[in-house]
Amino acid sequence: MSDLRVRIGNIELDRPGMVASGIMDETGDTMVRMLGCGAGAVVSKSVGTNPNPGHRNPNFTEVASGCINAMGLPNPGIEAFREEMEKAVKAGKIIGSVYGASPQEFASLAGRMEDYGACAVELNLSCPHAKGYGMEVGTDPVMVKSIVSAVKDAVKVPVWVKVTPNTHILADIGKAVEDAGGDAIVAINTLKAMVIVPEFGKPLMSNKVCGLSGKCIKPIGVRAVWDLHSAVSIPIVGVGGIYDHRDALEYIMAGACAFQLGSAVLDNGPGVFDSINRGLEAFMDEYGYSSIKDMEGIAHE
Repeated sequence: MSDLRVRIGNIELDRPGMVASGIMDETGDTMVRMLGCGAGAVVSKSVGTNPNPGHRNPNFTEVASGCINAMGLPNPGIEAFREEMEKAVKAGKIIGSVYGASPQEFASLAGRMEDYGACAVELNLSCPHAKGYGMEVGTDPVMVKSIVSAVKDAVKVPVWVKVTPNTHILADIGKAVEDAGGDAIVAINTLKAMVIVPEFGKPLMSNKVCGLSGKCIKPIGVRAVWDLHSAVSIPIVGVGGIYDHRDALEYIMAGACAFQLGSAVLDNGPGVFDSINRGLEAFMDEYGYSSIKDMEGIAHE
């Protein structure tokens, strides 16, 4: 009988799929709903110190095999998010996502998420369209190590780091996370992208440069997990373009112990978690795998 339970460090999930940050996780009610639809955990919307309206419209559009966005990390601020977290954590495991501009700000925000009941914190070091945050502080191994170290000193819950594919030193970033005591790496976030409207001769989005997500980025995400698996020994969570159980299996066999869904929830609805869970069980039964762990990283053998 196939077993879908997974361990990410000292966190055990009944199911391997999680809601990626920024998708159906802005309120306590939506996070509870995702847990009820087959997600093993939910990663909250990335939250900062103060309320942030994000970038003005237009900030989202579909493209071939994906979508691009430049939301600009809109959120109500960490104080106002208390109510949403306290409602969500009663229903299951919630990972609190935070973003900041300095090690001290990350540490403070992570501490608040821990106070709110988060079972882990995810540091957003990878958003490609927020000036002064995300990727801008997440592509320097020295800064990454400083941020992760500060957060590890500030909280007792596990610290996950979401990394960017928009770098040629991804392995170095992964090692910086591990050396600083990070408990897991989440790979990947969106890729830098742009859409231009020929009739106007101008970029479509208000922020011009955006983040590309969806089916088209899956091979890049799988390659990133593959590279990280060879560079670090801490758990890796795969994310990017996962729409069915075969997509999830690619990430797992490249070295991920679990995975997150984003665009698939937008396109196919929250029922996609149950569909992927059933697909994984059927595949494991057919090919003789008893657990997700049995398949983790086997493509390297």
